[in-house]
Amino acid sequence: MKKKNIRKWVRMVCIATVLISVAAVVAQRSFYGSAVAEEKSIYITSDTTYPTLRAQIEEVISDSALKSIAFRLYAAHLNLDTRYKPGHYCLREGMSVVRIVRMLALGEQSPVRLVIGEARTLPQLAGKISHQIEADSATLLSAMYDREVRRSLGYVRDSLIAVFVPNTYEVFWSVSPTKLLERLKREYDSFWNAERTQKLTLTGLSRYEAITLASIVYEETKNREEMPRIAGVYMNRLRKGMPLQACPTVKYAMQRFDLKRVLHEHLKYRSPYNTYLNRGLPPAPICIPSIAAIDAVLGYERSEYLYFCARPEFDGKHNFARTLREHNANSRRYSEQLKRRNIK
Repeated sequence: MKKKNIRKWVRMVCIATVLISVAAVVAQRSFYGSAVAEEKSIYITSDTTYPTLRAQIEEVISDSALKSIAFRLYAAHLNLDTRYKPGHYCLREGMSVVRIVRMLALGEQSPVRLVIGEARTLPQLAGKISHQIEADSATLLSAMYDREVRRSLGYVRDSLIAVFVPNTYEVFWSVSPTKLLERLKREYDSFWNAERTQKLTLTGLSRYEAITLASIVYEETKNREEMPRIAGVYMNRLRKGMPLQACPTVKYAMQRFDLKRVLHEHLKYRSPYNTYLNRGLPPAPICIPSIAAIDAVLGYERSEYLYFCARPEFDGKHNFARTLREHNANSRRYSEQLKRRNIK
């Protein structure tokens, strides 16, 4: 009887050991095994509740009930319900439950790619940025117009758009509008390196004036090859005291960016931005110019050209002229083609 009892206990101990081992392996795999089948991004806003966050995570790891249980247990262990932080988090393939919880508890968010591209006004720019980070356009615009923020960046309200250098930047999705503006101002300062600063000195323009002129050049053409020549035309007119007579400034003044043709009646529109009525540069950039346009101003083409007009071939290029007589001839040929194509 004693031997039978011993054998019985040995079998029970063996079974228990196996069960414990199996349980240990299951627990190990549940907590430390792969819980993410494919990469997935989640966004936690300032208003996201913990149940909502938990549901987001469990949706990603929904293929395993044990992993969901493991997530809840480990999240409770680290008090995740009081520690999680807003942001963009990238759950990468093969990531474990333990790694996910620790990432959220420590706020190890992944940066997003913020594209600063074409925009003519601050409201338009704020709208585009708001689609890429947590802050909405109203909050962004409020920061852009805030007097203290502008003062800290060294800019006034109408000229703040000059701070934005078009590029792609890595930022945190939860970045505050003020921190974002500070970051972009640092990028702006870095943009003006020694080489560009030296070229700027040779133009006789300030940074702000160079960007303002570049914005006009950029609105005139997207052809990189022609940008330095067009910039040269405007530099010649500035030095001779001639009005720039840039049609894009009229469109900006009227906020009529859909105009296909700028007519004589439009040229009379009263605004400090109308360079047909006012000499010199407009008071602020009329858009965010491309880097190519800025560099075109810094390396503008030296020539005797004072005028340019779109070519009648409608190929996006321009005919340049030294005299008003030449220019009028170019303009007539272009106008004839507009009439022929019934473009009004």
